[in-house]
Amino acid sequence: MNIIVLIKQVPATTNVKIDDKTGTLKREGVEAQVNPFDLYAVEEAIRLKEKFTGKITVLTMGPPQADRALRETLAMGCDDAVLVSDRAFAGSDTWATSYTLAQSIKKLGNYDVILCGKQAIDGDTAQVGPGVAEMLNIPHVAYVKKIEKIENNSAVVERFMEDGYDVVETPLPCLFTVVKEINTPRLPSLRGMMFSKKAEIKHLNAEQIEADATKIGVCGSPTTVMKVFTPPQRQGGERIAGEPQEQACKLVGKLKEIKII
Repeated sequence: MNIIVLIKQVPATTNVKIDDKTGTLKREGVEAQVNPFDLYAVEEAIRLKEKFTGKITVLTMGPPQADRALRETLAMGCDDAVLVSDRAFAGSDTWATSYTLAQSIKKLGNYDVILCGKQAIDGDTAQVGPGVAEMLNIPHVAYVKKIEKIENNSAVVERFMEDGYDVVETPLPCLFTVVKEINTPRLPSLRGMMFSKKAEIKHLNAEQIEADATKIGVCGSPTTVMKVFTPPQRQGGERIAGEPQEQACKLVGKLKEIKII
């Protein structure tokens, strides 16, 4: 079984700054980590490999320093790592990112399953995984909490819902975004860490993935950030004293003042 895992390197702190001109995160000089939700996808890929044998390729789009995130996944037990990096990708929104990753996956060749975390903690859009599947024209299931079985070129999974879960059957190849309830990510082994230090990270740029220049980076992103600002600090409330009937009358008066009633 050939498995591809999509990961993202995200800021390891909530103290991030926004570029006023582009409306994007300033990542230079900021400590980074593997997106926590993606680690569940990595762990599930390793478990599938242990069950069915095969190969796991981890793929990310980002700056050159994102190779550190890839090496962390290699230390956990993945086989190959690919970094898609090019200045032309800078400022990509979720649509342009999905396109870039889909183009990269086409270059990697055959695959049976693509796994992603449910969302990235820096954007919280949960759009890239399904977007990649759409651009590859393959089925996808989001919020997967359990992969029940894979056989006969199909998979049966449980999809997490607010009121329970759905059981979904889908043909292969397909893409799953997984939730944290699916497993507990393992720690890297000593052998894995030694392997990750020596492993070669494959690099791809815009030309190599045959990307359309009009579909990548800021120019290829249909989403426009109109304004970025810090929300005003929430003010303290007003306490209404008195007996219940008196409190009710005062509350009604306040609501009338602000024309709610």
